[in-house]
Amino acid sequence: MDTKLHRRYKLQRNIALDYLFCALRSFDVSGAIWVLYMVYKGLPLWQVGILEGIYHIASFLFEIPTGATADLLGRKRVLILGRVMGVISSLLMIVSQGMVGFGVSFIFCALGNNLNSGSEEALVYDTMKELGTEKGYLKVNGKMHVMIEASIGIATIVGGILAEKSYTLCYLCAVVIGGISILPAVYMEEPEYSEQKEEKVTIRGHFKKSIELIKGTPQVLKILLYYPTVAAFYVALYFYGQQFYAEFGFTKVEISIIMLVASSISCIGAASGEWFILRVGGKTKYWAALVMGGSILVTSTSNPVLSISGFFMASFLNSLLEPIGSSALNELIPSKQRATILSVDSMIFSMAMIVFFPIGGAIATKFNLHMTFRMLGLVEIAMILLIVRRKSNTTTKKHR
Repeated sequence: MDTKLHRRYKLQRNIALDYLFCALRSFDVSGAIWVLYMVYKGLPLWQVGILEGIYHIASFLFEIPTGATADLLGRKRVLILGRVMGVISSLLMIVSQGMVGFGVSFIFCALGNNLNSGSEEALVYDTMKELGTEKGYLKVNGKMHVMIEASIGIATIVGGILAEKSYTLCYLCAVVIGGISILPAVYMEEPEYSEQKEEKVTIRGHFKKSIELIKGTPQVLKILLYYPTVAAFYVALYFYGQQFYAEFGFTKVEISIIMLVASSISCIGAASGEWFILRVGGKTKYWAALVMGGSILVTSTSNPVLSISGFFMASFLNSLLEPIGSSALNELIPSKQRATILSVDSMIFSMAMIVFFPIGGAIATKFNLHMTFRMLGLVEIAMILLIVRRKSNTTTKKHR
């Protein structure tokens, strides 16, 4: 077979392999029960909040270095290493008995996710760029998120069933699936992107170029600040939702079913991004976030039907925004700094979670989770209204 045709075939295979990789790495059976597991181990919610804070502090520290590593050494190697870190994290969750052990596990989990976050998107986008099909990235990214949400949904129900029998069994399952998830990455083909082919580049020099890019492109900075912060509101809702619905009296399996339905609705949201952008345009990112804030407020109510309905709507809107934000960012950044800039995106999300999660846990401990969700919803609504008002004022001044 011709060398160029063979390489093109292997690059085209990257997309299908990444769908499989997304599905396996997202099949986290512990994702919907880890808060319950921490409470079972005797940790109060404020300590659970600190552990999540440790995760995001570690994520904040690791994010850009891991993105730069992917840019300089190769995305494929970094994807494999990330899954190895995830397996170690699950093993530590099994053997740990207190805050220190769980904290170390969360650090390994953060490192594993950091190694995968920007690297995976960068590999897919640059694969499509080399093939000349990057204009279809929004659709591919939407399908990736559908795979992720579907996998999370199935893993949630499986995790709930396993947790009813044994939390240890649940985490052992996570170890096995984590190991299997390495295989698709092994067969991926590295796309052309490396700046090392043009000149010798140090990590320091790479950071400098990435920072210059962000400073010199205001639109990139706006995207980096907006989408991760909006996502943080939903993630705090999702994780505390485990304990929230447990306090309603739902069993682990019933909570898993709620999360499964939420993930199914998220699949629809992820697949709808292109449709909304074509018909509503750029304003989608504002109204979706505004309605999400209202949905979080509805989730905070004491009526279980209303609460679950609000949770489902928030899930839909969060997944609607994810591929839109990813596509908007990838269109503006060069391949050489792609993984690094995408890592900055994840780092800002971690910064938001470092603030949201511990404060949310403290409010829940002092009052209750109803109050936590109420505050999250009000803050998000106020933030979006402020952004829209400022943008409107700026536009008015330009037209005068």
